[in-house]
Amino acid sequence: MAEIQTIIITNDDNKKRLDVFIVEYFKNKYPRAKIASLIDDGVFLVNQKKQKNSYKLKINDVISFDEANLNAFLNPSNELIPWNFNLDIIYEDDDLAVINKEKNILTHPTKYDREHTLVNALLYRYQNNLSDIQGSDRLGIIHRLDKNTAGLIVIAKNNFSHVDLAKQIKEKTAKRKYLALALGNFNKKEGIIDKPLIHYLKNNVKMNVSDDDKGLKAITHYKVIEEFKGVSLVELELKTGRTHQIRAHLASINHPIFGDSLYGAKSFMRNEFYNLKTNEQLLQSYYLSFIHPKTKEFMEFQLKEDKFSKDFIKVLNFLRSKNEH
Repeated sequence: MAEIQTIIITNDDNKKRLDVFIVEYFKNKYPRAKIASLIDDGVFLVNQKKQKNSYKLKINDVISFDEANLNAFLNPSNELIPWNFNLDIIYEDDDLAVINKEKNILTHPTKYDREHTLVNALLYRYQNNLSDIQGSDRLGIIHRLDKNTAGLIVIAKNNFSHVDLAKQIKEKTAKRKYLALALGNFNKKEGIIDKPLIHYLKNNVKMNVSDDDKGLKAITHYKVIEEFKGVSLVELELKTGRTHQIRAHLASINHPIFGDSLYGAKSFMRNEFYNLKTNEQLLQSYYLSFIHPKTKEFMEFQLKEDKFSKDFIKVLNFLRSKNEH
């Protein structure tokens, strides 16, 4: 049976914020951001109702929580379950693998999915033959792709390779290029977007361009490859590797990626595109190059179009067919 714990607010905590009170109640054992997330998820109730973090407590308010649920949230199992999933392996040897990640798959486990991610699939295929520098949730992972960004990602099978490849990515000697179907047509066909990014205050996933010095430096080089009515096929090369960098940068210059609901693509869509249903953004990691950590051989990989996500191919074929008329 669930053990419901209750706390009755006394005069000492009258008018105190709910999140602040709970952090103090647990003697600062857990960070405020974590507690805030649990309040948002309804783990803590006030008078049997879900409240905001900013709720001001009153005398005789009753805070209640299910102790078992709380422990599950605060102390999740670190054990990952291997996932028998058919990976599209482009290349592999004893030190690394280059994989074509499908859309709709997280790179590594999160609180939303700990069973069906790329890491779970890697664990099934390679077992303990993966780097563990970044912990058990990111076995083999050197860089990541968003859930709905498909394409090439390099995996390290040991820590030596991980360190070497991570250094190449940091020093920009490793090259990562993407293709996006961006809405609208560009006046300038090639350029650099140099805008610092910061997490949007009301959403811990979305990134916004920062107007002050608090943002993280973010630089993206873009080049228009092919143009259609209302859409451009754009090649993008990362000079930095921030969360949602390409998506946020393109949206900031009024060219959000086709299908990207988080960055306002809908308001830029032409009427004839509404029947082209896609699973979020049409962004494809299609090129990788680096020096092999052991052999020092130059390694270069480029996906052919038939290896792109089904969404990307569908919309690209539609656009090309319209251009022919």
